[in-house]
Amino acid sequence: MIAKRSPHLRFGLIFAAIAFLLDQVSKWVIITPLSLEAKRVVTILPFFDLRWAENCGISLSMFANCTDTTRWTLVAVTGLVAGAVAIWMTREQAKGDVIALAMILGGALGNIVDRTRYGYVVDFADLHIGEFRPFMIFNVADACITIGVLLLVARALLLGEKTPEAGDTPAAD
Repeated sequence: MIAKRSPHLRFGLIFAAIAFLLDQVSKWVIITPLSLEAKRVVTILPFFDLRWAENCGISLSMFANCTDTTRWTLVAVTGLVAGAVAIWMTREQAKGDVIALAMILGGALGNIVDRTRYGYVVDFADLHIGEFRPFMIFNVADACITIGVLLLVARALLLGEKTPEAGDTPAAD
């Protein structure tokens, strides 16, 4: 059986492109006009700093190993995940899920570009309460991926499987 193309695909692709562009523009601002790499830290609010971080690993800097093998393995794995998300998005019928998938896709592509370009992902957003940091330093792509995954999980838990209406069930032969 061939899956029906999502009626929200165009919207999802535009949303993914916006997420990707927001990520890349924010990183350009951090790298070029702000020169955060040289400054290392810029305090914005008592609970929010811009802090330069080079993430060679995956989420939470796990498997951080700045070798070419790790770099290209993570590019390949993230590319496979992005491809799977893109395929899912082409078939997803629920607009809310398409939005979540678009956020994941845009964020994944943003981090792939970083790894390809720099050899690491540029992270800079540092939320904290004094010295307590409930989050690792992150970027717009990471935020999009996290929000997208949380939306998918929340929608799955809250909406669950819709039971077919009485007239929607196929007749038995």
